[in-house]
Amino acid sequence: MGANKSFLGYRRENGRVGVRNHVIILPLDDLSNAACEAVANNIKGTMAIPHPYGRLQFGADLDLHFSTLIGAGSNPNVAAVVVIGIEPKWTNRVVEGIAKTGKPVEGFAIEQHGDLSTIQRASWAAKKFVQAASELQREPCDISELWVSVKCGESDTTSGLASNPTVGNFIDKVDPLGVTTCFGETSEITGAEAVCRTRAVSPEIGDKFMATWQAYMDEVIEPHKTSDLSESQPTAGNIEGGLTTIEEKAFGNLEKIGKHTKYIDVLAPAEAPARGPGLYFMDTSSAAAECVTLQMAAGFTVHLFPTGQGNVIGNPIEPVIKLSANPRTCRTMSEHIDLDCSGILRGEMTLDDAGDALLDITLRTASGRLTAAESLGHREFVLTKLYRSA
Repeated sequence: MGANKSFLGYRRENGRVGVRNHVIILPLDDLSNAACEAVANNIKGTMAIPHPYGRLQFGADLDLHFSTLIGAGSNPNVAAVVVIGIEPKWTNRVVEGIAKTGKPVEGFAIEQHGDLSTIQRASWAAKKFVQAASELQREPCDISELWVSVKCGESDTTSGLASNPTVGNFIDKVDPLGVTTCFGETSEITGAEAVCRTRAVSPEIGDKFMATWQAYMDEVIEPHKTSDLSESQPTAGNIEGGLTTIEEKAFGNLEKIGKHTKYIDVLAPAEAPARGPGLYFMDTSSAAAECVTLQMAAGFTVHLFPTGQGNVIGNPIEPVIKLSANPRTCRTMSEHIDLDCSGILRGEMTLDDAGDALLDITLRTASGRLTAAESLGHREFVLTKLYRSA
């Protein structure tokens, strides 16, 4: 693989590079979804991102809500943002957070105005933003400007044997080139946590990972499990695909980080990397839409998603590239698959070939190619909620 790799991206006001040019209409809370969707309906070329939360949250749960929404609006794939909320104070908090990137953002509160007035005012702002965004041009960018997140879903035996190692091969190839990458799925590393610890760049970072994993066990899994995690970890689809234990799933999961690359830090959910280029672990749910949403909110701009049985996940802001090594999935769900790497299992493709093919399609996607999930309209945006509302 040559080291001189580039793509065509959008350089933002803060220097980051995006691979999409979205103008988003972002609700602060569930009450504002209808107004946001009305604005997006009025102004073509914009995109509303409805979600179910934002009322009566507090503490760490509220902090995560804000960091996810601010992170979504701050993502380099977003050119401009209209924020709509029921109350002005929390709406302005999101606006101010996004404004730190330098990108255009305006906020509107529904209280004392009503939907119709708010929709009208927000539509004028959205029209202005989308017209300005339409004039922005892609420019050549070095591969080191890419931020790539990874997650697997509906894993089976082919995942650990071929599609996950393909992502790992990609990670090993781009890490020396200065690409920033991220993996997560805290609960899904159960059974392989000791091995994951050894993949840290230092004992201190390994200890930080173990503390994160143990906290998940102590605070989430152990207090709330029944007899075991069957049909949650592994899922019913995982079991149908031949993975009988979480340990089998975990070791297949770790294949995504390659054979040589070490992670350089452990991130909280939706936390942006701060130690420069390299591989990061993020504390996330193993649920596909939640995990991708958190990684997108941390600033990642392209997502690689190996699937065995066939997961159809997408994201409204971060394009999701789907790859599979399961011949049945590639045949029966071909409309969802961007890269068929089942040839590895037939001896028709080497792992190195598959990694090169994944790198090629990633750069093409970064330059504007729509993914299968994008073309099919998959825009799963799921906020992580830590506990019950007040």
